[in-house]
Order: sequence, then C-alpha cells, then structure tokens
Amino acid sequence: MSSSASEFLRLRLAAEQYSKLARVGNAGLNSFVARYVELCQPDRVFVCSDTPEDVEAIRQAALRDKEEGSLATPGHTFHFDGIHDQARDRKNTRLLLPQGVELGSHFETLDRDSGLADIAKQLDGIMRGHTMYVRLVCLGPSNSPFTILAAQLTDSAYVTHNEDLLYRRGYQEFLRRGPDAEFFRFVHSAGELENAVSKNVERRRVFIDVTDNVVYSVNTQYGGNSIGLKKLAMRLAISKASEEGWLCEHMFIMGVHGPGQRRTYFTGAYPSLCGKTSTSMLVGETIVGDDIAYIRSVGGEMRAVNVEKGIFGIIQGVNEQDDPILWGALHSPGEVIFSNVLVTEAGRACWIGRGTPPPDRGVNHAGEWFPGKRDASGKEVPPSHPNARFTLELPLLENVDPLLDDPAGVPVAGVIYGGRDSDTWVPVEEAFDWVHGIITKGASLESETTAATLGKEGVREFNPMSNLDFLSVPVGRYVQDNLRMGEGLAQPPRVFSVNYFLRDEDGGWLNAKSDKRVWLKWMELRTHNEAETIRTPSGLIPRYEDLERLFHQVLGKEYRRDDYVKQFMLRIPESLAKIERIMDIYCNQVLETPKIVFEVLELQRERLLIAQAHHGDYVAPETLAAY
Repeated sequence: MSSSASEFLRLRLAAEQYSKLARVGNAGLNSFVARYVELCQPDRVFVCSDTPEDVEAIRQAALRDKEEGSLATPGHTFHFDGIHDQARDRKNTRLLLPQGVELGSHFETLDRDSGLADIAKQLDGIMRGHTMYVRLVCLGPSNSPFTILAAQLTDSAYVTHNEDLLYRRGYQEFLRRGPDAEFFRFVHSAGELENAVSKNVERRRVFIDVTDNVVYSVNTQYGGNSIGLKKLAMRLAISKASEEGWLCEHMFIMGVHGPGQRRTYFTGAYPSLCGKTSTSMLVGETIVGDDIAYIRSVGGEMRAVNVEKGIFGIIQGVNEQDDPILWGALHSPGEVIFSNVLVTEAGRACWIGRGTPPPDRGVNHAGEWFPGKRDASGKEVPPSHPNARFTLELPLLENVDPLLDDPAGVPVAGVIYGGRDSDTWVPVEEAFDWVHGIITKGASLESETTAATLGKEGVREFNPMSNLDFLSVPVGRYVQDNLRMGEGLAQPPRVFSVNYFLRDEDGGWLNAKSDKRVWLKWMELRTHNEAETIRTPSGLIPRYEDLERLFHQVLGKEYRRDDYVKQFMLRIPESLAKIERIMDIYCNQVLETPKIVFEVLELQRERLLIAQAHHGDYVAPETLAAY
C-alpha cells in the first residue's frame, strides 16, 4: 500500500510538493494523503514544509481567496464566517462508535460504519476547484515526551493560517521521529463557497473516529468546527490518555508570582466566557497556555504542557482597562486574525464590550452594518458576533512564560475549576484534598451556557472539568482517570474552585472583574502553606484579614468586611440543591461512575445539614470560623 500510495502521489502532485512528502518518508502519511486526494479530488495539493516561503504562501492564499482581508495594522487580517456557522455545532458533532460501544446520555454518537459512509459521500469530489493544504504539526512542544504529531488536510487557507499561529510546526519533528512515527489525522473541507463562506451548512458534519484517530469536518469554516487540532483533537487525546494513564484537559496553564519572585504554576478549567483566558493572562503573572493541557505524572510530580503555542480566544468584552496585555497585542503590529468582528471604513476591528462607542458604519458577518440595523426577524444586529474571535501567537503577549516551550513541561501546584454560578459557589475555595476537589469541584462543575455554543444562552449545564463537550470516554471513567492521577503523586496539587459571577438578591455582581487577581494570590499562598483558612462544610475559605491585606497590596483598594460576608456566606439551600442535581446525574445519566463519587458527595451533604441545623440556611464566615 505504501509503495502504491507513494507512486500515486508522485504522479498526482507537482514535483516540488511530492518531494516534500518523500523527504518525510512516512508510509502512513503517504497513504493518508493519497486516500483523500483521490476522494476529494482537489485541483492542486500544497504541502507545507514550514519554510518561511511556504508559510507566507498560505497567508497570501487566504487573502487571495478572500477568506481573509487585510486590516490597517500590519499583519492584522479579518475573516467572516457564515451567519449560521459561528459557533461549535454540538448537534452535528458526533463520535463514531463501533456497534456495542456505549458512552452515556451526554454524548452525541453515531454508528461508525454509517458515519464513515456518510462522510465519504460528503467528501467525494468536494475539493474540485480548490487546493488541498497538507500541514504537519506538533500537539505540544517539539522533542517532548508529552507531544503528539498530527497531520491536517484542508481546502481552507484560513484554517491553515490559524493553525500556523496556534500550533508548533511539525515538519522537522516528523523527520526527527522517522518513517514509522504515529500521528493524529484530520480532514477538513469548507465545501462549496458563496461569497467566500461555507454555503451548505445544513450538510455540516463534524465526526470523530477514535478507533482510527481521524477527525472529519465538512461544510463549515468556524474555527471550533474546522481547526481539527483544537477541541476536536481533544477527543482523540482523551481516549489515548485514558488508555495510557495521563490526562488531556480543557485547562489554561499559568505562573502566579508570589513573594520573593517565586513563580507557582496553576492549571484552570473554565467553560467558554467564564473568565478563563482573562485569568490566564493577568497583569503581573505569566501565561503558558489558555486552553488545552496535556498532564502527566513525572517522577511523582504532576507536570503540564500547553498543547498549543497560540490563542483562539473570544474577543467580546476585551477592553483596555480589564485586559491591558491582550489589548496591547491586539493593537500592535504582528500576525492577528480577527474573526466575525466589525471592520470599520478605516480598516480597524471593533467588537462588543470594547469599551469605546461603535462607529457609524462598518462591515460584519451580516454585511453592511450601522447602529440600529435589524435582521429579517426584526432583531437588532450587534456590531460583532457574541462569539467573535481572535487568533494570535503567545509570544505577542508581553507576559508569556519563559517555560512555554520547555519539553519537560511545568510543575503544577494548584488546579482551579470555575464556571458561571450566580447563587451557590463562593468566589474562591480550597478543597480538603485531591479526591474531595476532583469530585466536589471538578466533577460537579456547572455553568450557564454562553454564545460560544449554538443553542439557548443562560441555561445551567453540567460540565465536569469543563470538558464534557470534548470527552470520548464515559464520564465516570474520565472522573476515575482524574482521581487516579493523584494516587501516584508525592504531593498532589491543591484543588480550588472560583466563581466570578456571584450575584446579590437584586441581581448585581458581588465581585469586580479585577478581584480575580486577589483570589489567585491567595491560592498561590495556600500552595505554600502561607495563609490560614476557615473550614466550612464544603471546603476551606480565606480569612477576612488575609483578603483585606491582599486587596490593598494587589489592587490598592479597601476591602470591606460587609463585602466579604456577602461573598463568602455559606448558601446551604443552594448547596444542597446542587448536590441533589449532581448525584442524580451521576446516578441516572453517567456510565461507570466510581462509588467514591457518591460517598464524597453524601458526606458533604451531611456536613451541610449539620451546619443548617445549628446556624440556619445562610451562614456568615465568622460563624463558620467557630464551626
């Protein structure tokens, strides 16, 4: 097969492009490329060997094909997706499973044989008139035991350009690992285009075949559906990690700076639009990554690498005051792709929550825009889409961590779980231990839905470790994988929960956006046993005196005791209701739930009921101090 695939490619590809594949000499890669060249029938094939000339050719192709347009700032471009193609498509994202394999009710699945037949039909001839781009990448740093190789086939220069900013180039790593190197496979086509966007979104397919480590994506351009190396690759990696005893997590990695120039590393899992990216790049701290982490136990120490080297982030709400580092990168020369923003007549990008008034006119995904414009249903069209994005390389940020590309990863001292929770979780709380944290914080994570996912916003959803959308193993097994990670560690990381979205009885926010800087500093102190706590039925919370000092040191502002009491009050009815919801889900909807999940949740319920009997439904921190 390898010799026939090589011969097919030699005859089918231009000599220069064939020579690039021939130098790699990977029979599996040749077979993969040959199969989809024959099926998709592109007019041309371009193999990116990661030379400056090849990389620039892809960038110019995106402009030439009008998938991107130039902005006034050097290196900045914009891209528009179709009106109905601007968020992850849960409904049509399916895991292809062999007959007899079940994962549980939280998964969208499809019979593997039927799915492969359907996707082959969709791909048949889909690239006629287009160029197929062959891109080789590293998921993780080069020359690292954490790293997985990947090959992407796509007819979208925009998708390929995104990947060049997001991932480490892999051509040389394929050469280094030799002709038998294993790799993940990704096949994408934007399909028939109309005005440079995917036309046939009603035939959108995003299929993940874990059996053969292949992701298929057709009739879509939106990055969450088309950049296969991102969240789609997580399904492949999570399955591989579960088999091999490591973790693939939907987490940022950051260095939090403590006393004496100490840098302590944290990972954090937050659903979209819950403050994940903004937390990972706070002023005064350093960022390793904002989205996906591979985590391993190395010599009894938990270590993590950033799968990516860039950010595909939500831009709504990014403003100069709250996000000065990101703001600076988005307004400086350098390669940045803005997706689904408003483009002004002066060639500038604008978006919702920018902190400045929108212009009088511009162009966005819906065409010509002006204030007050309404769509066919009479709904006002915002300047930018709520899920508008930016793509950039991490080195554009002034606070990029020096260990970003360290093949050994960084040591993890703390793990943070955060979601949108208006009435239950306090702003920051530490778990009693690893098992308690994984179960009551990670595995019990809930959050309100946002514009990052197609469907209704504001619905509270169960989202364990903020990873439910990307799992490829039963939820119970995934929880057990996380529990098992702590077993072989000499000192498991501390586990924390955070909540930036707590509201008072009138619906107002109880936290300022900047408060997260204080919560991080407190967590950093806790990992070094340098701050005392108040023990509550659900975990360990800060003392007022420590927070008062940190608010003054970090933010230069007063922290009132009244605010502390409102924020850190134990809300027992809401906490008990949450336990009931979570236990019901793990009892009735989740496969392979470990028995310890119910045991730990039941103990927490008992502690809450005891506190309720002694102190009532709502208990102030000072009362808990004596509990």
